[in-house]
Amino acid sequence: MKLLSVNVSMPVSVATPDGTMRTGIYKKPVEGRVSVRRLNLEGDGQADLRVHGGVDKAVYAYPAEHYELWKREMGREELPFGWFGENLTVEGMPEDQVRIGDVFRVGTALLQVSQPRTPCHKLEFRSGLPGFARRFVLSGRSGFYLRVLEEGEVGAGDSIGRIRRDPVPLSVREANDLASSEQREDLEALGRAVQVESLTPSWRKRFRQRVSRAGDGTVH
Repeated sequence: MKLLSVNVSMPVSVATPDGTMRTGIYKKPVEGRVSVRRLNLEGDGQADLRVHGGVDKAVYAYPAEHYELWKREMGREELPFGWFGENLTVEGMPEDQVRIGDVFRVGTALLQVSQPRTPCHKLEFRSGLPGFARRFVLSGRSGFYLRVLEEGEVGAGDSIGRIRRDPVPLSVREANDLASSEQREDLEALGRAVQVESLTPSWRKRFRQRVSRAGDGTVH
């Protein structure tokens, strides 16, 4: 596993058909070492702190392997790293092999996977493709957010090591699919999801509510 690119940006204002929008999605690769702090990377910022950033979503990682797929599917010749708004473009970390709660050493920082990414309308605006946010989710190529357990520095080329595997087997892909599913509830998977203590509290709450609605009183 390897860190291929570190991408940051401060929020900017862009004109949309509905008026001016503030967004921090326009990440660009930076050279050298970058400080990873408890709430974000040095030089990075989020426009709407109600839904972005914070302790549980301080850093966003996206697998580099997805870029070629998106180029073909979107009809783009170029998609530079950082295009999906990720801070870390990573190699060898597909969503079906990374668990919620896994802890990784990246550079000198210690990071823990907290949840898949659920994109807002800003990614759809950037793509220029109606329905792209939903398409992004259903693709399973969500990337994942991380919380910062230990601050440190990262840089392109750093190796990534898994320090701890979460004992509850819930992959990022499985959590994403559970959240976006419109099919019959998978109570076994939901039961595992609510046991993952490192899953972002809002996601655990949603999964608990779904278990409760399904009438399974054995999961707490």
